Amino acid sequence: MTSTPPAPPISGTTRLYVVLGDPVTQVQSPGLMNPLFARLGIDAVLVPVHATPERFDRVFGGLREAGNVDGIFVTVPHKAAARGLADRCSPMVEITGSANALRREADGGWYAENFDGVGFVAGLVRAGCDPRGQRVSLVGAGGAGSAIAAALLAAGAERLALCDPDTAKLRALRARLEAHWRGRTTGSTEPDLAGADVVVNATPLGLRPDDPLPLRPESLPPGAVVADIVMKPRETPLLRAAAALGHRVHHGVHMLDAQVDSYREFFGLG
Repeated sequence: MTSTPPAPPISGTTRLYVVLGDPVTQVQSPGLMNPLFARLGIDAVLVPVHATPERFDRVFGGLREAGNVDGIFVTVPHKAAARGLADRCSPMVEITGSANALRREADGGWYAENFDGVGFVAGLVRAGCDPRGQRVSLVGAGGAGSAIAAALLAAGAERLALCDPDTAKLRALRARLEAHWRGRTTGSTEPDLAGADVVVNATPLGLRPDDPLPLRPESLPPGAVVADIVMKPRETPLLRAAAALGHRVHHGVHMLDAQVDSYREFFGLG
């Protein structure tokens, strides 16, 4: 059995990567990326940085000016804001309106990408749940939800029922999706679970113990797979309730696990 080599000591030559969020105690990316740096012999470290929405622009602006910061990961609730602060964006970011990873380019500019959607779909497929031809109900049209929506449609989902109480956000996302996948989405302010093969919570609800459930578990269609993007706790209240009703569940950490290879390529980590 091989073990991960010990990480080199942090020194003046260490390159920095950060993950920005509010809250930030739940982030899992340091536990995946720091062992990867060690395994590849890269003198770098990924650390969490707590940035509230009202301070995000200033925190992000300071980090992008720091000469030894090579990458910025972004989690809830900053993914849409990060897209607006990037110098250049990938086509996926343009479609979704959100970003979850930015890299420093050779000219000093920052390029934004969003791996949430492809990571989520890859995790689903690895778990034996291919969305091709499936009817999907997706709760949450924010940064992660928008990326997951685009990736599900690109992967061949037959119908995507989007739900978000923010009608302006919902309309804007549907307009961007309809430009690429016409006639395959619906929108509502309450979860539309009718006939769904896969139900996805793409909201932060479940991060905190007192959060309400994002949907009514008793309304889940028989046989529906229930997925949650919340990673900590692993067994969210929604997944516990769905499992108790006999539904197959899909945990949030699969989305991040499936993104590691993409991050490695994106940041040129060897």
